[in-house]
Amino acid sequence: MTRLDRRTFLAATGAGLATTLLTLPGCRSAVEQASAGPAGGPTHGGRIAAGILTDLVPANFFTNSSLGVTTVVGLAFESLIRYPNDTVEPTPRLATSWELAEDGLALTLELRRGVLFHNGREFTSADVESSIRAYADPRWNGQLRRTAAAITFFDTSEPYRVTLGFEHPLGNVFDLLDTVPVVDAGSLEQLATGEAFVGTGPFKVTSWEPGTAITFDRHEGYWVPERPYADGVDVRVITDATSLLSSLRSGQIQLANGLSYLDLDNLPSDAFEVLTAEGAEQQLYVGTDVTAGSLADVRLRRAIAYAVDRQRVVDEVLRGGGYPINLPWPRYSSAFDEARNERYARDVAAARALVAELGEIETIPYTYPVGNPLVEATAAIVQADLAEVGITVELDPIDQAQFTKRLIGAELEGIWTTFHSWAQYTPSTLTVSAYPFNAAKNASNYRSEEYAEHADAAWRIPDGAGPEAVEAYGEVSEDLLEALFLIELAVVLPRYGISRRLSGVDWTKRNEILLTDAYLGGG
Repeated sequence: MTRLDRRTFLAATGAGLATTLLTLPGCRSAVEQASAGPAGGPTHGGRIAAGILTDLVPANFFTNSSLGVTTVVGLAFESLIRYPNDTVEPTPRLATSWELAEDGLALTLELRRGVLFHNGREFTSADVESSIRAYADPRWNGQLRRTAAAITFFDTSEPYRVTLGFEHPLGNVFDLLDTVPVVDAGSLEQLATGEAFVGTGPFKVTSWEPGTAITFDRHEGYWVPERPYADGVDVRVITDATSLLSSLRSGQIQLANGLSYLDLDNLPSDAFEVLTAEGAEQQLYVGTDVTAGSLADVRLRRAIAYAVDRQRVVDEVLRGGGYPINLPWPRYSSAFDEARNERYARDVAAARALVAELGEIETIPYTYPVGNPLVEATAAIVQADLAEVGITVELDPIDQAQFTKRLIGAELEGIWTTFHSWAQYTPSTLTVSAYPFNAAKNASNYRSEEYAEHADAAWRIPDGAGPEAVEAYGEVSEDLLEALFLIELAVVLPRYGISRRLSGVDWTKRNEILLTDAYLGGG
């Protein structure tokens, strides 16, 4: 599609549209996988078994902060539009067409008719309003909350058409529409407590046993003909990576999300396949609390940036499944700049010189979520790198739910390592949305009027991919490199281990597993 398609998209209707939706560019990986899968092509029936490292936390439903959350969103919910995995040009989902006003202050969407929620109620424009308003509510901690809150007007007078009015032009509005899961308006309170998860997706949640399992059954009223293929999905929460690997190898599950890349590389290729979720890139980084002791001095943060061995993280932890970065942007992003991305190439001498200038540095706590093998291995490398230049850190592993709570609340002290996302979207989304970057409030307690002005200016440019926006992203990148309130390490390409019995697995740009077209074969 051309850039104009972000303004106006008139989709086909009827059977032709259903065919288009099933062959979108973002679905190519699933189609290619199916073609190499079990002989005989797709078959109906059977239950898919999957394993994930972290459980669902209902209060974090809109945060994309755990595998439990992304699994439920990917299987049971849908958004208004969907980005193919290789671009940020919107394609239809629950909205079939749209038109953006010339002044960039309103967007009208035509909605798909005949879509049913899992409770049998028909999807209408009222559900669009309630879902976006819920996402904008601070109680849910949605990372694109500022963008959702900038939608100040909803015209829902017609059931299959909605007009959104904006406080100011939003260059990333389609990022929001790709991200917000449409939730049955009457079940939001039950969603918050984990009592009900009512969406329009191909599978419906039929039970959730906290810390143990999430069970999905086929949504018989799903709007895509003959989908999903499987009768259901049984997801086990397996918080130990070794046990997760054992469950995959033994055939107890056909899909594992959360394995180390070394374990994935060692899976026998005749029985297993490793899928790489291109387009759903995440970033490994070191965050800093700029109000904590010596970290308040940017020279220490620069020393950390020079000290870390990014290439070692890519080679040993990611097994080549990524590449080193100084800035968050993946290589295909309109904000990517090769020269800026190499500013803090590893320089042990420079790091030591900065440490010498600072004098005595206290031992710094280094927090990370326990259980994720990629994060744990990265933390060990960073600890050794910092020790080499005279910076002592004390490892502080904590459970994922507590880590997420402290990250959102800007309560992490010292430094930390985890993943962030959103750089694979319109670049302005990152600096007005993601917890580590949000110029209004971020996990590092970093405040800068200039950074806030630059982030806000980029956000308000209607064409988020045009030359004016690219220039604005350059200013934001300079802010990030100068302040170094977080130190980027590597772009990470998410990987899943799957049995060759399972075909048709796909994913969204937010790394949500999609099993709409997945099916089980023999073996």
